[in-house]
Amino acid sequence: MVLHNFTPTRAKGQRFVTKTPVLIVDDDLELSSMLVRLLEAEGWSVRSAANGAQAEQMLSLELPTVILLDVMLPDASGMDLCRRWRSAYPSVGLLMLTARGDPIDRVLGLELGADDYLAKPFEKRELVARLRALIRRQRQSNQMVPTEWTFGPMVIDLFRREVRLGGDVLELTGIEFKLLVELARTPGQVLSRQQLSDAVQSTAYRPLDRTVDVQVGRLRRRLARVTPGCEWIDTVRGEGYAFVPRASNPSPLDGR
Repeated sequence: MVLHNFTPTRAKGQRFVTKTPVLIVDDDLELSSMLVRLLEAEGWSVRSAANGAQAEQMLSLELPTVILLDVMLPDASGMDLCRRWRSAYPSVGLLMLTARGDPIDRVLGLELGADDYLAKPFEKRELVARLRALIRRQRQSNQMVPTEWTFGPMVIDLFRREVRLGGDVLELTGIEFKLLVELARTPGQVLSRQQLSDAVQSTAYRPLDRTVDVQVGRLRRRLARVTPGCEWIDTVRGEGYAFVPRASNPSPLDGR
């Protein structure tokens, strides 16, 4: 195991500067060592764990900004860890690494809460670019005020990454949550399928328009089962979808 502490550093004549903490979870020690050198050269503070147990111990001591998580580990499934860590550490970015580049695996990882997905072997500069983008998005997300959006009986908790309807938590996949957040960000504004696809994942892999339609349809059905008297998402033919919270009864829901 290669271990590097997350400690502030100071350039000569300047104040202390805290480096962005990154955790690598991969049992390929040669790859991990290369990634540590690569990411430290970018100015980040890097730790690495060779298995899930080591990673869990590190996370209990200090949370990184981003985790690079291998799908196949000797003592755990990366998919299971992804799901658990997404729930336990909602503010942490998750980029999954895998030797399997099948689109189904990518979709599964994103459904379980991963923010991005990269297949091995990968280009070093692409990994760095993906991490920079993910770190930027995490910082923007963590600085968002307020951390909760309320639309009638619906509360979208951005920090906990959960949706509550009537006080009960609605079970959503990672993709469904991202879709709802992107739609609710600008109520009444029509978003194209491409915009929704981009919001769900930043990888080069893009789902077909029909896939976006299916995902929005699933989200609609989940919402309808809990709030049968409410409509949340409109389809605008030829353009896309809009978040328009309203009740089927005379008094509309107020989005605030």
